[in-house]
Amino acid sequence: MSARAKIFIVYTGGTIGMRKTPTGYRPEPGYLQDLLDRIPHFSDAELPLFDIEEFDPLLDSSDMNPSHWLRIADMIRRNYAAYDGFLVIHGTDTMSFTAAALSFMLEDLAKPVLLTGSQVPLEELRNDAQHNLLTSLLILGRHHARLSEVMVFFANQLFRGNRTSKVSVDSFDAFASPNYPPLGRVGIDIKINWDLILPARARTPALDMLEIVELGSATVGAFRLFPGLKPSMLEAVLAPPVQGVVIECFGAGNAPTSDAAFMRVLEAATARGVVVVAVTQPTRGSANLSIYRTGRMLLEVGVVSGFDMTTEAALAKLFYLFEKGFSPTRVKRLMQQSLVGELTVPTEMIDAGEQDSMPWTAADREAT
Repeated sequence: MSARAKIFIVYTGGTIGMRKTPTGYRPEPGYLQDLLDRIPHFSDAELPLFDIEEFDPLLDSSDMNPSHWLRIADMIRRNYAAYDGFLVIHGTDTMSFTAAALSFMLEDLAKPVLLTGSQVPLEELRNDAQHNLLTSLLILGRHHARLSEVMVFFANQLFRGNRTSKVSVDSFDAFASPNYPPLGRVGIDIKINWDLILPARARTPALDMLEIVELGSATVGAFRLFPGLKPSMLEAVLAPPVQGVVIECFGAGNAPTSDAAFMRVLEAATARGVVVVAVTQPTRGSANLSIYRTGRMLLEVGVVSGFDMTTEAALAKLFYLFEKGFSPTRVKRLMQQSLVGELTVPTEMIDAGEQDSMPWTAADREAT
């Protein structure tokens, strides 16, 4: 019989381990571990062995920022050689941002990192916390040898982390992956769609180390277009020292291009090196600026397509590429290419040979 897998759990906080108090639910140090110790299923031999390390202090995920992404990444790096996989217990509000960030930060990841949480605390009689935790551990225990990417498990679905968005505040199926199929579905059986999984990276003792890119010093942001937008509002968002901005456009990458002042603001920003990336406001679909005249006008002033990336992924990717020290020209090019499965490149770009190889390797990162 093979040895049980060992999983390292990073507990950041969030609803899953909160305790009800007279002033509302709040996370409490040691309480999640205490709850797990009382539930026999978490000691079952079918589960992998696991250890938990808590954030201090525990966070509501609305307080999450890039310094906390770095803490999670560093906890994984410090324990990388000793464990087969990693589970990050996280609040739901910003889980997709963290999953996207980790997918870029953890360079050459060769082991699985899975994020989960819950809509109802584990202490409640009727909750989704126990199922999400147990199933996440089962997935990591059974399939750690073939998984080497950052994922989210929630409500019977396994997603690529950088493809997710939170879509509901009051439903157990709180997350969706609108532009990429689930990597797995859980019913009576746990079924993984291996054709959708990123290629596994080699695991050898020599590679039992993990490089991380520290995010946080780059200045990037996001801005949602709306009818009646005053160009001065966008100008403030694009003002120095900003390096890149994700613009949530209408439809397939449309904007009020008939507004000359709006276009001048964009052109001035891209001329001084600001990378402006267009994504789409609708949940499903792609911002391909080559389709409509308004999109082509954005291309003409230097905006680039983010295609079907979520805002969360596009923002994390901008952080990552600027932290790498790449020039605005290279950042623009790489924002339109899939590095870790975060976007779907249009067929015409693949046919034209404009897509870098997958996965994003050390050799790719050094190329000019």
